[in-house]
Amino acid sequence: MKNKNNFIISSISVLLALSANSAFAQSNYKEASNAFALYTQTGAIKNLENAKKQLDNIYKTAKDSSKTRVNVLRAMVMSSIAYADSARTIKTDKDPIDLTYQTLGRIREKDREGYPGEISYVKQNLAAALIKRANKSLQGQKYDAAYNDFLKVDELNAKNEDVTYNLAVLANKAGKSEDAVKFYKKIIESGNATEQQYLEFAALYDKLGESQLNLTTLENARTKYGENKEILFQLIQEYASVKAYDAIVPIADQAIKMEPDNVELNYLAGYANENANNIPAAKAFYEKVLELDPNNYESNLALGLIYLKDFLSDTENHEAQYNAQNFLLKANEIKPYEINALKSLAMFYEKADDAEQLDRVNLLLNQLTN
Repeated sequence: MKNKNNFIISSISVLLALSANSAFAQSNYKEASNAFALYTQTGAIKNLENAKKQLDNIYKTAKDSSKTRVNVLRAMVMSSIAYADSARTIKTDKDPIDLTYQTLGRIREKDREGYPGEISYVKQNLAAALIKRANKSLQGQKYDAAYNDFLKVDELNAKNEDVTYNLAVLANKAGKSEDAVKFYKKIIESGNATEQQYLEFAALYDKLGESQLNLTTLENARTKYGENKEILFQLIQEYASVKAYDAIVPIADQAIKMEPDNVELNYLAGYANENANNIPAAKAFYEKVLELDPNNYESNLALGLIYLKDFLSDTENHEAQYNAQNFLLKANEIKPYEINALKSLAMFYEKADDAEQLDRVNLLLNQLTN
């Protein structure tokens, strides 16, 4: 009978202890809730610190630390500390960002459905805290660390186009080209890509050796930003690099209106028109180059060759004969040992029956080529 009474007394003691612990946990939770509510009203960090202290007391027991409502509140508190306490005045055993993720991991997906507003609050704070940390890493040129933090922000489904852009830029800097392409595509597909973002995306394709994708990106950029000078000029350069001269012809005039005294651009416009067999337009552009730079070798040679062609097909065309000789001689004067100009002069003197000059040119050619 005595043993039975002892067992009953012991059981009652355990129940009383459990009840006391439960009441203690309830009191801590209430204190934490009240302190957090005060923080949301006042923004005072001391209230966050008090809320954390009360939650730490609850976390001393495995049973209480596994409760959903406790972890939801703790995630809200930790994410607030992560964002608001940037100086880290509240002491924690780990970074509050990591503690927030750890606490969220304790909440099952199905249980989160009962706290949509609270979970959204946690994610917003987390995203803001991660962006702060990423920007700090950027200042220290720690691109990998910044990239990883922005990636976490993106995974939180934060609707922030700046985050996507940062990911694109950082992925490119970190040598993660495939990721960079993915993020730039996301920006383009949003319909809000800037001129600069289009140009960066095109440059990325160029770096990867994707010339057609580079061109397509620039063409799409021009469709959206038709008056952007940098896009137009870059597009013309890319067309030239792949020898797509027909594509340059219809957009050359717009570019030259932007920079009428650009020697290189006027020459390229002349060359493109010549390749498209628009000879009068080609002449006009080459002549414009010579107005700007009379000693331009390429335009003197180009005009000399155009007139030489006319003279070779009609030796009675004295204007063509005169112009061919003048422009080719000028090209030869500028670059006396340039083979193309010398060969063209040889053809001219042969057709003009000028044996003396032909011998002179051929002698020089033989010296240069043997």
